[in-house]
Amino acid sequence: MKRTILSLSLFFAATGSAVAGQAADDAKLHFQAIGSGDTALLARGYADNAQLNWIGGPLDGTYTGAANISGLWEKFAKAQGPLKVSVDKLEESANPSGTTVTANVQFEGKQPIKVRYVLTYRQGKLVSETWQIDPKLMVSGY
Repeated sequence: MKRTILSLSLFFAATGSAVAGQAADDAKLHFQAIGSGDTALLARGYADNAQLNWIGGPLDGTYTGAANISGLWEKFAKAQGPLKVSVDKLEESANPSGTTVTANVQFEGKQPIKVRYVLTYRQGKLVSETWQIDPKLMVSGY
């Protein structure tokens, strides 16, 4: 049994097809927290000096600092209510300095919100986030 696990681990390492890392898991949790309106969970993920670039829509702008970003998510959650979340093409790139996660995400509520997402993590905290509204974005399952 141990040889099988070791062989699979070596195979995945050689092919680059290993299971996604912690940042990808954190990103999925982040997307679900947005969908459920769990602003407390969202706030815990940010570094103090984080920056969110929201591109398109009524909340377009750059938000700096965990407190400002938390205020943005509270406003968004009030306006949207609960949202169904679908994630497609999630990719993680990592090196010792940090990790970037990209994904196509659709939030479905009053109307669909299609977002091209880029998240950057350093030392386990979200330091940079780009929310790019893209009405033509294709997300599997829709």
